[in-house]
Amino acid sequence: MTTQILIILAVMIAAYVAAKTAKLSVELSMFASALACGVAGAFLKTPPIADLGRHLVEGSFTYLDVILVFFTATLFMTIVNESGGVVYVVRATLRVFGKKRVLVLLVLMVIVLIPGALTGAGSVSLLVVGAPVAMALGRLGVSRKKVAAILFIVAGLSAAAPPVNIWAMILCAGTAIPYVGFEFTLGIPVLILGAFTVLVLGLKKDPGAAAGPAELPEPPKGMTWWRVLLPFAVFFGLVIAYRAWPFATPIFGLSLEFAIAGAVALLLSPKKIPFLTLARDTAKRLLPLLATMVVVGMLQQIMTVTGVRGLLSFAVISTPLVLLFFLLPVIIPFSEGILTYGGAAIIGIPLIWFLDSIGFHATVVIAGLSLLWPLGDGLPPTALIGRLSNMVSGYEGSYKEFLKATWLPWLVITAVGMAMIIFSSKLTFLVKWSM
Repeated sequence: MTTQILIILAVMIAAYVAAKTAKLSVELSMFASALACGVAGAFLKTPPIADLGRHLVEGSFTYLDVILVFFTATLFMTIVNESGGVVYVVRATLRVFGKKRVLVLLVLMVIVLIPGALTGAGSVSLLVVGAPVAMALGRLGVSRKKVAAILFIVAGLSAAAPPVNIWAMILCAGTAIPYVGFEFTLGIPVLILGAFTVLVLGLKKDPGAAAGPAELPEPPKGMTWWRVLLPFAVFFGLVIAYRAWPFATPIFGLSLEFAIAGAVALLLSPKKIPFLTLARDTAKRLLPLLATMVVVGMLQQIMTVTGVRGLLSFAVISTPLVLLFFLLPVIIPFSEGILTYGGAAIIGIPLIWFLDSIGFHATVVIAGLSLLWPLGDGLPPTALIGRLSNMVSGYEGSYKEFLKATWLPWLVITAVGMAMIIFSSKLTFLVKWSM
């Protein structure tokens, strides 16, 4: 049986490599890998060939709830951006804290964190607030290379931040662990590491930095603070309400909460927003990421029924623990660079099973891993957040030099993530604070 599963795994890897060699997208490459895995399993009688289609369809619905959260959250943030809220906040930050460089940097960091934290995607942070924040950093005298580095690291951290963390959602769904207890467990490290990043890379002016724009784009007339903040107050109010009064308040779920907050933002917008056009464009922009979630579910289902997932789980639990800890800082980011969210399903789920079984705290371990995966979004072949960071910052230099600029935050984030994993049993107070 082990030989059969190894053959299936080899076919699966070969299909992925062949698809990437043919320059197919990551999503199509993963689908080709899942299909090849299923066909190989069918020929080797695991599963019967008649069930292959059923498993592919069932797997495509695995992360339907995550997809709904992803879309509604991104639509909400897009409405806020289209209404002029983002530009209004960035301009107000420069106006109020213009002479206090540290405060400006910290507020800009929070602005970048919010879209990714609410949607689970650092790419959304860059698409929604990346350009105005890059302009603001340019006005502060930060070079374009460092601007790109700041946006990459902070946007990656935003994807790991609560309340929506897709890596954690995948791991929780695959290990039957409730998706709770991450507010402080992830929120505190993300804020500390984000502040460290912007201060280390942006505190000093770069003598050769290109001058930023004299003025940011003007927000629409009628935009005010209450128009910007009220939709967020509605969202967080709905989130907090059912926790404060669990038996008196219905649980709407994140998707409906984002939809309600988006409706409030749409009603409060000082200018008319063509909602249907905006929703269509948002879905079109998110299509690669939504497709990734669908294909990850397929791949996870097929790997389970063919035994590949079990074989990988055995490989994880049979690796000496010390060696495993040395390998994680390399394996986790590279799995993200190759498979995007698929790395969480293929590697992360058996890893959580193993560490939980030997006494590590699963929630804290998931939080630690969630700090490592975003680093892989700057690594080839996907490098989604890395490429977007270069684009919105206007950096046109060597991609290798851009990655070099991130080395210190990268090492610190890796150290913090690994410390959370290794000492997870001593950090359970973070989970208790979140409950």
